[in-house]
Amino acid sequence: MLHEYREEISELKQTNAHFAKIFEKHNELDQKAKDADEGRLYLSDGELEQIKKEKLKLKDEALKIILEYKKSKES
Repeated sequence: MLHEYREEISELKQTNAHFAKIFEKHNELDQKAKDADEGRLYLSDGELEQIKKEKLKLKDEALKIILEYKKSKES
């Protein structure tokens, strides 16, 4: 997720508990979706769609935090 911000993600995971929680939850949901796609976990279409929506919401929230962090470092 957001590989172009690897450095900022690393810093934020250590200094921002909320960001770390968002990042961890996104990774958990990503793994569930992969497990479902590869047949290791059964999810209904609705459940999988809900997971994907939640992942996107978390990614958007993480990106917002990253961009605010970058802006604060530049000032």
